Amino acid sequence: MFDYDAELSRYNARLRTAADIRTGDRVLDIGCGTGQTTREAGRAAPTGSALGVDLSAPMVDRARQLTKEEGIGNVAFERADVQAHPFSPGHFTVGISRFGTMFFPDPAAAFANISSALRPGARFVQLVWQTGDRQEWFTEVRHALAGGRKPADGLGHGAFSLADPALTAGLLTDAGFTAVDITAVREPVYYGPDAAGARDALFELGMIQDLVADLDATATARALDGLLDMLAAHDTGNGVWLDSSAWLVTARRR
Repeated sequence: MFDYDAELSRYNARLRTAADIRTGDRVLDIGCGTGQTTREAGRAAPTGSALGVDLSAPMVDRARQLTKEEGIGNVAFERADVQAHPFSPGHFTVGISRFGTMFFPDPAAAFANISSALRPGARFVQLVWQTGDRQEWFTEVRHALAGGRKPADGLGHGAFSLADPALTAGLLTDAGFTAVDITAVREPVYYGPDAAGARDALFELGMIQDLVADLDATATARALDGLLDMLAAHDTGNGVWLDSSAWLVTARRR
């Protein structure tokens, strides 16, 4: 399984600082994946608790396994659709999400449900991607695989659904949040120890298959060679890193 935690390690530090979780906080982690951010929240709130929710059953299972192995007793996980899950009203004192809020089919319903799960005055801190043209992990892969052809656009990709700060602020305000602050942050993301490892990671993430689906075998091989060259050019000697830009979004439950 691709290591999302390694990919987003620089952003994880940004989220941890902004969330400023306290000893007795009750934390809701939205789109928790394999639970790194949830476990960190549990450690930061030893007299409180942390609940991680995600739609992916394999990721939730892995999160539970890792939490058991690490012996963290105040952390739990649920496979849940945040748009409709019946959270205890007003229970949580902090909500966090590390790139987990961009894929809701109905973001208004999701943010309203998150708002209802937080107590008045609770902090809500999330990271979301800026537009695709500000992401090397998006643009460089497409250019490399295009092999001189016009690269696939794809800027309407769901990962960028909250890239417009005005849209995001409006959704949060309508859902019952105030003091919305949206700050630009820029960090590289990690894809593997070398070019071959990064290529394999991109395959696992499904970032390649559709872009070469219309090519014959010869053109596919040429495109993959171009991708490998691009990834090698981004090998820092400490792994392959691609630039990215995100929004750090903070708000308080009204």
